Amino acid sequence: MKLSEWIRHREITGKPCFSFSDVTAAFADMSEQPLLNSLSRYVRSKRLALVARGFYCIIPPQYALQGLVPPSYYVDQLMSYIGKLYYVGLLSAAAFWGAAHQRPQQFSIMTTYPRYSRSSDRNNMLIWFYRTEIPEKFLLTKNTETSCVKYSNAEMTAIDLVQFEQHIGGLSRAATVLSELLENMNFRGAHDTLFNFTTVATVQRLGYIVDEILEERGQADIIYNELKLYSNHFRYCWLSTKHDKKKSAISEKWKLYINTEIEPDEI
Repeated sequence: MKLSEWIRHREITGKPCFSFSDVTAAFADMSEQPLLNSLSRYVRSKRLALVARGFYCIIPPQYALQGLVPPSYYVDQLMSYIGKLYYVGLLSAAAFWGAAHQRPQQFSIMTTYPRYSRSSDRNNMLIWFYRTEIPEKFLLTKNTETSCVKYSNAEMTAIDLVQFEQHIGGLSRAATVLSELLENMNFRGAHDTLFNFTTVATVQRLGYIVDEILEERGQADIIYNELKLYSNHFRYCWLSTKHDKKKSAISEKWKLYINTEIEPDEI
């Protein structure tokens, strides 16, 4: 079997992604360099996309003109190849919720440390963020053309948008997206574990935006009440910061956020 036939067979059997080790295993009687040369030719001719070092995706006909494959087409297989837990987050997750405001230019992937080495990659469509732990309890699954992807639920997405606001265009951009995400959010009962994946400053900023900027009092009250239920944890976090060591985190509503520059007319 020729390499072109092997690629075609994978395509028609619904296995459009493969690694270089898959190729060498299938063609064990050939040396690696000729195989690499052939794969490089297919990449140049836009038959294949090199989406990560040593990992390829067959470009389907509907994407042949662009010569690019949307990350949702291969991200689950890629992360399995890398061997890391992940979820689609930030604006990319918001887009799944219909709340991205405008189509994000890059695909945001949350994964765990250590950082993934991308020195030889050519894929600029992916932007990587890192956590010490993946909040699997707060992830959902969405079917794609080839398999599925994991993405954050509405509440985790909201938290990420505020916590990583410097990477999405600032808090005003986060507030704009949150205004469209609100109808899917419900923080009631979230205090048990969700707040363990963020910081006191993030929750207070989120509460302030929902309450004072978006004027969604119902959701803001839920966030505030959950903060009170979790008061011991947040009081400790507050007292360990430089902002006000004499008052607890819940002594004044959204106190930590008062000096942040964001106005309703910016949304």
